[in-house]
Amino acid sequence: MAAATISVEQDQFCCSVCLEILRDPVTIPCGHSYCLDCIEDYWNTAKQKNHYSCPQCRQVFNPRPLLSRNTVLGEVVEKFQQSESSLVAAQPSLAKPEEDDVKCSVCKGRKSRAVKSCLVCVESFCAAHLRVHEERFRGKTHRLIPASGRLREKLCPHHDKLMRLFCRTDQHSVCSQCVRERHKGHDAVSAAHERTTQQKKLQESSLKSVLKLKETEKELRYIIRYIKHATEAAVEESERIFSRLIRSLEKQSSEVTELIRVQERAAVSQTEERLEKVQREMVELRRTEAELEKLCHNDDHIHFLQKCKSLHFPTKTVETPSVDTLPYLMYKTMREGLADVKDSVDEIFQKEFNRVSEKVISLKESSNHGSSEKTKAVKSVDIPYNTEPKTRGDFLQYYNDITFDPNTANPYLCFSDGLRGVTTRSEPQPYPEHPDRFTSWAQVLCRAGMAGRCYWEVEWTGNGGASMGVCYKNMSRSGGGSDSKLGHNSKSWSLDCSYSLSSFQHNKESVAIPGPSYSRVGVYLDFRGGTLTFYGVSDTMVLLHKVKTTFTQPVYPGFWIGLGSSLKLISH
Repeated sequence: MAAATISVEQDQFCCSVCLEILRDPVTIPCGHSYCLDCIEDYWNTAKQKNHYSCPQCRQVFNPRPLLSRNTVLGEVVEKFQQSESSLVAAQPSLAKPEEDDVKCSVCKGRKSRAVKSCLVCVESFCAAHLRVHEERFRGKTHRLIPASGRLREKLCPHHDKLMRLFCRTDQHSVCSQCVRERHKGHDAVSAAHERTTQQKKLQESSLKSVLKLKETEKELRYIIRYIKHATEAAVEESERIFSRLIRSLEKQSSEVTELIRVQERAAVSQTEERLEKVQREMVELRRTEAELEKLCHNDDHIHFLQKCKSLHFPTKTVETPSVDTLPYLMYKTMREGLADVKDSVDEIFQKEFNRVSEKVISLKESSNHGSSEKTKAVKSVDIPYNTEPKTRGDFLQYYNDITFDPNTANPYLCFSDGLRGVTTRSEPQPYPEHPDRFTSWAQVLCRAGMAGRCYWEVEWTGNGGASMGVCYKNMSRSGGGSDSKLGHNSKSWSLDCSYSLSSFQHNKESVAIPGPSYSRVGVYLDFRGGTLTFYGVSDTMVLLHKVKTTFTQPVYPGFWIGLGSSLKLISH
């Protein structure tokens, strides 16, 4: 008949007092088993004197039970240790990977791989020498563990016992005797339990670190996109401003050229008048010379004397202007004047460029060093990004001086007040064709895209109502569908206002806004924070609607103006 096998674990043969494999096991009346020395030491303590109880079930015995070695249990423990050694010897793969290179301490010459280590002998044995060791020390308690090259690290330096416990009070590994002596009264747990606790803490810390790094990575990637968008908006605005400046300089150049031409025409006209006078005098002089020539050929002396008195030759010549003086004075005057203008413009440009550069550098240094100091150069960072402005003065720190872009205006829109006012008319305006122009809806965008913290205010009047919001540059401009209507697609957001009601629009979804309608509306954009907020502006800032989103590119302020209504951009 085949022998029955029973699956057992090493912990089933451990003493609950020393947490080691049972040595000279004894069984007390309640059925629990302990090492003979462990239970005797336990009952000899002051707390257990004249009061003998089981360390596990707390059953009390009186009188003190007589203890004798449990021979059967001792043989079972010994066979378990032998079977464990044989299993490891037969299947070396069961050994821990980190112990694979442990060599037998007894082998001479070429050493075999060890399968067990003895904590008493502090040596490691191959399968053959392990049998010799067991036969030599049969009946003696020699603690065997899987082969390890770090035996001394596992033994208590004070008692040469396996350190299976961990003292939480002193934070280091100890043996069972240390707990009874040097670490008596300390918070001690099994090394396995402490390892589980510490492993769980480390895994939690690792998880938190990973999540934090992923969040930081996400934030840094967003900041990179934000910097690119902000740079794109700044470059676009710079190009727009310099284009306007170039046009202004070209206009001034034309005016200066015209002024020079006017001076030229005046000087030429004056000179031509003198030339005509000289030419008339030349004609008169030739006529007189002809009469003189005729008289000179007449032999009648009396007739000659009578007629010569009527002949007159001019003695004064026409005054001629200096050939060099006028052009030189004109050139000198213009050159000096324009040189002064150039120097003034250069000075202004250099001054403003230095101011902008200092502000950018201050912002960069503030960002790099995490500075919280408030300076005039970094006024725009007075309010941290995790908070929002509260008063109108706070909002005005982010005020943007925006103007309409006539190239985007629907033909039925008419501008006024230097591209700050717009009205919808019943007759189209003669605007030139442009790919950015809205063909169907009475809408217009502003010139510059925005990618930061920006604030602007608009004021509207009229029975036709008005809408104000933002959109991406690539929103459709042609046709009368929702793709080109502000707030009615995924690329735009708008607040629709009329005297009776107001509503927020985005991607064909509408949110009614309760309360009175406001003729002046403030729009606050926090591009990095991903918020667009509308306020009713009066004595206080009244929140109308706030939307949270993620902007993927710079946005442009956009407006729709109903027929008979007007809208004005407020300047500060």
